[in-house]
Amino acid sequence: MRNLITDVAGVRVGHAGDERLGSGVTAVVFEEPATASVDLRGGGPGTRESALLDPAQTVSGIDAIALSGGSAFGLDAASGVQAFLREQGRGFPVRTARVPIVPAAILFDLLNGGDKEWGRFPPYRELGYDAAAKAATDFALGSVGAGIGGNTVNLKGGIGSASTIMDGITIGALAAVNAGGSVTVGDSRHFWAAPFEQGDEFGGTGFPSALPPEALDPRVKGAAGANTTLVVVATDAMLNKAQAHRVAVMAQTGLARAIYPVHTPLDGDVLYTAATGKKPLSDPFRSLTQLGAIAANVTARAIARAVYEASALPFPGALPTWKDKFEPNRAARR
Repeated sequence: MRNLITDVAGVRVGHAGDERLGSGVTAVVFEEPATASVDLRGGGPGTRESALLDPAQTVSGIDAIALSGGSAFGLDAASGVQAFLREQGRGFPVRTARVPIVPAAILFDLLNGGDKEWGRFPPYRELGYDAAAKAATDFALGSVGAGIGGNTVNLKGGIGSASTIMDGITIGALAAVNAGGSVTVGDSRHFWAAPFEQGDEFGGTGFPSALPPEALDPRVKGAAGANTTLVVVATDAMLNKAQAHRVAVMAQTGLARAIYPVHTPLDGDVLYTAATGKKPLSDPFRSLTQLGAIAANVTARAIARAVYEASALPFPGALPTWKDKFEPNRAARR
């Protein structure tokens, strides 16, 4: 177990980004079409192919998911991922044609200090292609891919991932964190997700014995559309689209366990569920309930790891990272 979403067999992840741009793309690629659904909770989401993931719609399998910075410009990333997959002969067959199915979601990182003067064509299509081409079972966390430009209200955000096994079924999550709220308890070193931490995967600081006085003050950054947490939950369970949707609904609870406040009018929070269908559920109701509950825990852990593993942007006024603020000696040794 790598404690990554790629512990789910058949799932690969790739990043592409540009520090000068202060933005990037993360591609989650499935070796075979995965059954998928989505749950949107934020007040300002930006997505592609979301309607297709409704359980009532025809296409059940997707080939990849693209997560991108760049706000609406970043939706081009899905076209790049799609181009790579088409070269591999992947896609939904329509007689002699194949159309790779690539849902996508974006976060807003246009005001983080990076050079966004890209001219006529945004760079996200090519970044999407590169991210898909680099997809592998091992991948970096922190300020990489779609997480390069991510911030929270008080600390740098980024990419996080976590996994676990439940009754022989593997569950993994990947999060791109650019939340409007805070992933830490007020201004303390403690993470809201601390009760769900495995080992010391995000510092092992535990939960505070008493809440700091500012902890429940619902502070948010930015403006409408400027904040988002994007999550992909993957499992090797055998799910239909309706079951995948229920897991997505339940897994959204993980955002509430890790971010305060969350699902605000200022956020574009989106969570995808993808099932590779290798292992049947032992019970269609009880097992599905357990799967959704554990998926929420894994989601919370992935979000905390995104902030814990982040590195600072090289721009004036950039937010500090968790390690720079609370473990400066460790940060200096990186």
